[in-house]
Amino acid sequence: MTEALISNSAENSVDAAAAGAQPVTPAAAPESAGAAAAEADIQAGVHAIADRSRHAARRMAMANRAWKDRALRAVGKALQENTQAILAANAQDVAAGRANGTSTALLDRLTLTEARIAGLVAALENLASLPDPVGNVVRGQTLPNGLRLRQVNVPMGVVAAIYEARPNVTVDIAGLALKSGNAVILRGGSAAENTNAVLVRVLREALESVGLPADAVQTVDQYGRAGANVLMRARGRVDVLIPRGGRDLIQTVVNNSAVPVIETGEGNVHIFIDESAGEEMAVEILLNAKTQRPGVCNTVETLLVHSGSTVLPAVATALAKAGVRLHADERIRAALPAGIESEPATDKDWGTEYMDLDLAVAMVDSLDEAVKHIRTWSTGHTEAILTNNLSNAERFITEVDSAAVIVNASTRFTDGGELGLGAEVGISTQKLHARGPMGLTELTTTKWIVQGEGQVRA
Repeated sequence: MTEALISNSAENSVDAAAAGAQPVTPAAAPESAGAAAAEADIQAGVHAIADRSRHAARRMAMANRAWKDRALRAVGKALQENTQAILAANAQDVAAGRANGTSTALLDRLTLTEARIAGLVAALENLASLPDPVGNVVRGQTLPNGLRLRQVNVPMGVVAAIYEARPNVTVDIAGLALKSGNAVILRGGSAAENTNAVLVRVLREALESVGLPADAVQTVDQYGRAGANVLMRARGRVDVLIPRGGRDLIQTVVNNSAVPVIETGEGNVHIFIDESAGEEMAVEILLNAKTQRPGVCNTVETLLVHSGSTVLPAVATALAKAGVRLHADERIRAALPAGIESEPATDKDWGTEYMDLDLAVAMVDSLDEAVKHIRTWSTGHTEAILTNNLSNAERFITEVDSAAVIVNASTRFTDGGELGLGAEVGISTQKLHARGPMGLTELTTTKWIVQGEGQVRA
């Protein structure tokens, strides 16, 4: 499975550049005193950024909702006013990516348009309309001895994010961090370097315009890969690190970071069509889930079709017309309509997050077989079932252990904005602290408040 995933060279090259870390090997001695001095300068620079973030985080934690919402709206206004500058910088990044042979799907993620910037502004406005998670009482009680207890949400502090080729993430993460009272340090990678430089400048100026610290949003992009390495080791200065991207980026951060990490994003997503699913619904959902934006993590990568289903010809024909390349097992290939091309699927295909117009397709004889396949190959992101059988739907919900389980809808709905969270830092595929789309509450931790009147422990 690892070999199959690593074969996505275009994706992995961008991810590796964003993370900046290499596989763990014995440290080599610096080639010269100059190299050692440069390394020390980078470490000092990143540490200084983190220390300024810590100071800014203390101020952000004291900001009330009205102040933070004012900042979000100021950021939105600034994005609108600087749209042309953002697009000009983005055009440079896209041109460089195209010259470097970046895939169409990755170029789509990298590209900003006026409509996408307007979407970011709308998301910020939506964030401003949401309740402030800080101070929310998770639970509380009065003990028999009279002590009054409350567990409340409080900001994380300094949140760092490492991501690649996704300038929209710069705004999404910054907006979520600000609303939840945090400071954020960004490493957006070389693929979007020009775009992110403009976006960070716009964000910082907007914060200052409303009296909040500009250092609540900072970047280490100027320090390149070495800066990302230092950021991953800045335990004590950074409270949590969130990687967002493909498998290589995520695993590089997980394996090399001394800072606590929340894993996000890797999406080997499945859709199972059972024998009761209708043709019209199946065609519409598969087209949306595979072709709307094939380069994102909630795109379907594997289709499982029940041997008793009659919808395969219509689904395969629609997908082929949309340019989807099918990687199918022998039974699917034998059942495809004449003229629909496919190539034989291997274990490599079942384990691949294509992030492109490719789809692995297998035939199964039962719900049990579909669940077994998903358990074997899933990354725990999102799985969906298309069915008119309530019992099958309930069994699928219970037996499939992923961050999001969907019945009769597109997997593209696993998204913070679509699920009413305003935006998202990423889709957490782990089980500790946060799981699924990470919105405002997921960027907080909790604090116990104990109030008494002189009680002492017996």
